[in-house]
Amino acid sequence: MKKNAFYLFTYCSLLISCSTSDVNNDKPSDGSNENSNNSSQWLIPISDVKDGGPGKDGIPSIDNPFFTTANNANFLNDNDLVVGIIEGDQAKAYPHFILDWHEVVNDEISNTFFTLNYCPLTGTAFAWESISNGTRTTFGVSGLLYNANLILYDRNTDSNWSQLRLECVNGQLINNTPKLIDVVETNWKTWKTLYPNTEVLTTQTGFSRTYGTSPYGDYATNNNRFIFTPEIINTSLPNKKRIYAIIDGDKSKVYQFSDFNNGNVIRDTFKATDYLIVGNNNLIYGYELSGDQKDLTFDYGFSNSEAFFKDNEGNKWSIFGKAIEGPRQGETLLGAKSVISYWFAIAAFYPDPEIYTP
Repeated sequence: MKKNAFYLFTYCSLLISCSTSDVNNDKPSDGSNENSNNSSQWLIPISDVKDGGPGKDGIPSIDNPFFTTANNANFLNDNDLVVGIIEGDQAKAYPHFILDWHEVVNDEISNTFFTLNYCPLTGTAFAWESISNGTRTTFGVSGLLYNANLILYDRNTDSNWSQLRLECVNGQLINNTPKLIDVVETNWKTWKTLYPNTEVLTTQTGFSRTYGTSPYGDYATNNNRFIFTPEIINTSLPNKKRIYAIIDGDKSKVYQFSDFNNGNVIRDTFKATDYLIVGNNNLIYGYELSGDQKDLTFDYGFSNSEAFFKDNEGNKWSIFGKAIEGPRQGETLLGAKSVISYWFAIAAFYPDPEIYTP
């Protein structure tokens, strides 16, 4: 009884995070719903857009984030997942258990304004510049979902943006795509080892939430449980298996954490592009290789410092693909358009994705 009461409370107070509807609730009508931007034109089937009814900002974004140092982040455990970003010499980490309740953080790093967005129902995080229609803006949670995934809106034009589709799907800016900023997802222990001077988003958000307690119970680990069922279910992998996915147009290629046990480097080609994917049990990231970078031989080389991999020239590279030591110091590899995700979400947005096999 107590367990059921807890779920009822969290569902009501959070409005089911990305949205509050269940899969049988009404969908947006052609322009009549406040969240549908008074426009009947969508790039996605409107019948597949789920409207939970909370209205815009029913899940409040964090617009004035407060940070502390790694040494003072005693509210984090080593295994807690974080989303990490770095610009210049400044690093920031955003804990999942805060993002679970807010989904959107509007922030700034090294004079770059960006929106860090995370959908707990698909396990996907991106960061993109906070620009719409050429003007600085902020983003918020629209209250709508597509294939169980977050739809954001920008506060400049009120247009709706599909997170995992990486595109504005409704409104004045329809067909626009955001300018992505590289982020990585890993556990707190790994991130603070890579970047001990990192700042960390704190629970001082201005909102009263039970941070550290999942609003979804066993959702993240129960492969048979959906709050919103996607249009496509692919049984090739367990629904909630966390995978790394490279995205190219409407196609995707997927890599599993088991491919990187104890650290590994994979050279691969996908849609005529050469990739380097580096990872271990806690972190995977990929890069596009071009020019004479293709001639390098890379090896895994994480040894509890910022250096994550190395090459035959003696260069040491960070997880963000920057040469931090060696003859190529200062050179960068182009980060792949990619994301850590639950398997079901990639399979729904990018049907029949390739699965890497050694």
